Amino acid sequence: MHKLQDTSTLSKPTIHLAHASTLDKLVWFLGVGLGSGLVPKAPGTMGSLAILLLYPVWLWLGFMPSLIAMIIMSIVGIYICGRTADIMQVHDDGRIVWDEFAGQSITLLPLIYLANLAWWWIFPAFILFRLFDVWKPFPIGWADQHVSGGLGIMLDDLIAGLMAMLVLIFMIYLLI
Repeated sequence: MHKLQDTSTLSKPTIHLAHASTLDKLVWFLGVGLGSGLVPKAPGTMGSLAILLLYPVWLWLGFMPSLIAMIIMSIVGIYICGRTADIMQVHDDGRIVWDEFAGQSITLLPLIYLANLAWWWIFPAFILFRLFDVWKPFPIGWADQHVSGGLGIMLDDLIAGLMAMLVLIFMIYLLI
């Protein structure tokens, strides 16, 4: 297997899917967040916004089914992100946003648990996740720099989601 090139969000090599299998095309489509990661600017932000559309579904399902779905999303995401990076031949291309789907969803867990909270709490949840995902304080930045493959793509966002969730819980505790 060849080494994947490493690029920033600003560098977007052309994606070649013409000869990809149907399964690879499906995995790629999931990896780019059902297309939400293909926007020209701020694909991670768009992926985080897109997954907020699932918030009513998470509320309807309830806490435990949502938690189980998020765990599955995270585990499957290791394969999805790793395979999408292989297909695109770029490690952690900014257009791969399945990791944002999982991390942002984790941040929503306290809101799902406390289902009677005002809807506007979704805004601090979104902002906190994006801050941690972009800022990358320890251990997020360490995971981003030292863990490779699909796990590396997913891990920094999962940690960002957990850290944002903890801050959100603290905010809810202080304000309610």
